[in-house]
Amino acid sequence: MIAIVCLCDVMESWGNMAESCAWLLVLSTVFLCNLFKILLPSFSSILSRFLQKDAEQEYQMRFEIQTMRQELSAISMMDEFAKYARLERKINKMSDKLKTHVKARSAQLAKIKWVVSIVFYVIQAALMISLIWKYYSEPVTVLPSKWIAPLERLVAFPTGIAGGVGITCWLVVCNKVVAIMLYPIS
Repeated sequence: MIAIVCLCDVMESWGNMAESCAWLLVLSTVFLCNLFKILLPSFSSILSRFLQKDAEQEYQMRFEIQTMRQELSAISMMDEFAKYARLERKINKMSDKLKTHVKARSAQLAKIKWVVSIVFYVIQAALMISLIWKYYSEPVTVLPSKWIAPLERLVAFPTGIAGGVGITCWLVVCNKVVAIMLYPIS
């Protein structure tokens, strides 16, 4: 019985501490989202390299074309026209095949980047909506009313508590501050 009471007291103190650190939770969430947004192109490239195994085939095709072009430059067009024309057609055919292959791989890469971006923005939106939902009626933090006097109602939206900083205002401020901080990295 005593253990249950102590456990309840500990849980309540953790809950109070979590509520008092709401500003830090929101700030860290915004920071991580913006940092991941900066790293999104790198992540997409790594993911596409992992999913696309055709790069080796492209490299092989480029090497073969280069080898055939060197061979073509060694053949006299006047003396061995048939051999020269056959090799030139072979080079053109391989070049066309390579172009088709590169276009297909580029389209797949664009699709992967698009899907990764959409997934990221959906997760970010869900995260922000959940934060707004959780802290809708209570201020993220409370400041002295004199600090925000002319904009007190706007800053407190949607809570309406005097001196309180509402979640929407806090998200906007955090997003701007984090974007400025991370600008040199991007």
